[in-house]
Amino acid sequence: MPTKVSPTPLDRVVPALASVKPWGSPYRITGATAIRVDDSPRVGRIGEYLADILRPSTGYRLPLVHWGRGGIQLRLERQTKGGLGAEGYRLDSSEGGITITAAEPAGLFHGVQTLRQLLPPAVEKKSVQPGPWLVAGGTIKDTPRYAYRGAMLDVSRHFFTVAQVKRYMDELALYKINELHLHLSDDQGWRIAVDSWPRLATYGGSTEVGGGRGGHYTKADYQEIVRYAASRYLEVVPEIDMPGHTNAALASYADLNCNGMAPPLYTGTDVGFSSLCVGKDVTYDFVDDVIRELAAITPGRYLHIGGDEAHSTSHEDYVKFMDRVQPVVAKYGKTVIAWHQITGAHPAKGAIAQYWGLDDTDAAEKAQVVKAAQNGTGLILSPADRIYLDMKYTEDTPLGQDWAGLVEVKRSYDWDPGDYLAGAPGSAIKGVEAPLWTETIVTDADIDHMVFPRLAGAAELGWSPASTHDWDAYKVRLAAQAARWDALGIGYYRSPQVPW
Repeated sequence: MPTKVSPTPLDRVVPALASVKPWGSPYRITGATAIRVDDSPRVGRIGEYLADILRPSTGYRLPLVHWGRGGIQLRLERQTKGGLGAEGYRLDSSEGGITITAAEPAGLFHGVQTLRQLLPPAVEKKSVQPGPWLVAGGTIKDTPRYAYRGAMLDVSRHFFTVAQVKRYMDELALYKINELHLHLSDDQGWRIAVDSWPRLATYGGSTEVGGGRGGHYTKADYQEIVRYAASRYLEVVPEIDMPGHTNAALASYADLNCNGMAPPLYTGTDVGFSSLCVGKDVTYDFVDDVIRELAAITPGRYLHIGGDEAHSTSHEDYVKFMDRVQPVVAKYGKTVIAWHQITGAHPAKGAIAQYWGLDDTDAAEKAQVVKAAQNGTGLILSPADRIYLDMKYTEDTPLGQDWAGLVEVKRSYDWDPGDYLAGAPGSAIKGVEAPLWTETIVTDADIDHMVFPRLAGAAELGWSPASTHDWDAYKVRLAAQAARWDALGIGYYRSPQVPW
């Protein structure tokens, strides 16, 4: 007799679901299944996205239709916003069909990611697989804990093409990440075209760590990244790091240096040696032009101005610089994000500080961040010894760094953003972000090995209710992701802490 196939349990999903109620018989996707959408173009595009995932592996037509019953229905109900918010969804599955309901398209898209994980991992493959394609019966109601759930890709230390960034965005979307922070400038490379300062990209972007060719995004390239991000319900957060981490800019334009002399391009990995000239008017012409041009091609709400490791800028100059630059960001309609050192200056009203300290960071520095949060500055949590994705897992990890310590999978998951900074009001915590710095990261395979499995944990910290947070339960759900990563061609670190 053939082996009876059981569907994936509803609760075996990452990030953990807010509410799960199993009931009834499973739904089976067959050659007769259709995907039902309304006449909204955005809902139609989500339907096509789902069909593009399901068609190759099932071999079924899965037409998009506006009528009928059963099948897979994507349904917008604006009146459900009170219960589901901007990103939540409800998924109902029974023998008669599957319905994903949301108040906004983002919620439908996140519901599709859950549906993917409820299907066998082979659904991700690009050739016809045997099936069967069962989805367990029951009801899921799911909303995010935090509105900001981010991942950062450093394209300055090593440059990554538009195609590589798109690939990364597809990986982020699977885990309901909704913010892509692009680190676009640093000592080793300037990666975005600025019409009024063209040598930033053509000269400042001409190299990378180790002396490779580097590269940069044209404005059309960047807009293609933004467009693709929107299709994955990701908001792009561009970062121009300043006043430090600016050697690529200083090398491109001598006038930006206090002594009027351009330094050579830099391909090493030291930090803290560069600074814009705070006392020169041309510095602020430069900042205004860069922010104006970048804001004009960034539909998202945020613009990140860096502000970390400005060791070559005096404290007095740092404060003076940040006081002049933050209003420029506001002038062009964006909200300031900066690394948490901005809390040592005067964070603008509505500004967000991104905390990248450690568990044992100096108490005075933490107190400064907490005080800013108490005074209205928002916080994004990116503790380096927890969710910096470039930290080595163990001493034997061939890639990455260890200045913040070794970060195994359990350590990256086992902390709570809600109480990480004692004294910071809960309302100040906007969410979490997992940064990937790329001093040692060159290829897609390098990205995958350092990002997976830790990204899944960061996503869960951002999305799932605190009540679901449990390492012993999580590691079992995480292990079940391995077959999906294999099907998607994602190479990952097989941590001995996880029962693969």
